[in-house]
Amino acid sequence: MSGMVQAAVAGDIAEAEEMQEILRNAGIDSTIEPSPEDDAVSILVPEGDLEDAQDAIEALTEPDDLGADL
Repeated sequence: MSGMVQAAVAGDIAEAEEMQEILRNAGIDSTIEPSPEDDAVSILVPEGDLEDAQDAIEALTEPDDLGADL
């Protein structure tokens, strides 16, 4: 089995849990842990799921960002 790698960094635990829910809905296992960065939380996924995890997070976060720009 491959190791866990960082898929994203959240600003706080609530944001990390939202990302974890997105990943869970996409069928991707994840864990969260304190990030080496100050006041941040890392979202870790299996190495083999990294690209899919990043795509899932981007797909579900970009529409809000785009809507704000319109």
